[in-house]
Amino acid sequence: MKLNVYDTPAAASQAAAEVAAGILREAIAAQGRAVFVAATGNSQLEFLKHLTAAPGIAWERTVMFHLDEYIGIPSSHPASFRRYLGERLTSRVPVGRVHFIQGDAPDLSAELARLNAAIAATAIDVAFIGIGENGHIAFNDPPADFATETPFIVVNLDEACRRQQIGEGWFVSIDAVPRQAISMSVKQIMKAARILCTVLENRKAKAVKTCLEGEIGPMFPASILRTHPGCEVFLDRDASGLLSQAALP
Repeated sequence: MKLNVYDTPAAASQAAAEVAAGILREAIAAQGRAVFVAATGNSQLEFLKHLTAAPGIAWERTVMFHLDEYIGIPSSHPASFRRYLGERLTSRVPVGRVHFIQGDAPDLSAELARLNAAIAATAIDVAFIGIGENGHIAFNDPPADFATETPFIVVNLDEACRRQQIGEGWFVSIDAVPRQAISMSVKQIMKAARILCTVLENRKAKAVKTCLEGEIGPMFPASILRTHPGCEVFLDRDASGLLSQAALP
């Protein structure tokens, strides 16, 4: 894992997007297409803005997998991750093929089977992710399942995760936040050849310290990123504020 720290959120986001654009261009040049995983949340806002503005990406030769989605929420809901990615990614650039998670599918078992079949036959070039205030990656809250080989799973959302969604302004109350989601599993995320993780703001500083300096294990889901040789983490000064000097680049 490589750690990068920047003075501002904007600088961290732009740097991550520049690396991301390079990976996509290289994959398309080498193999004719690029397969990527897209995340949502406040940490991805500026990242996606810069990525979709990057020159020279043949977006029509890309394939996108969606990282996670609430169960029971339609794509029209303001907090829907399909809506988020539609507004900030797929409406801005012509992604060749999009695998959105239908969290409101009438048959969730069939939806999981569809997603799992699609991704099982596909090598992921790069995953764009963040870290939650509780240390989660995707919606794999602690204690995260580090063992399952299933690519997409149903997960229960813990209270810290659900309260983060209120704090970020996606929901008006805890009762409005769904209790379950479909999430890409930890092992599936780790199968990506490259992982770019952008983490911003001081509210993430405790999770960053715990996951980057503490024990590697399911209670600290993002800690697993330290074992991935192709992972880069992009932090602003606030998110890195609790890291020891030894941990800083």
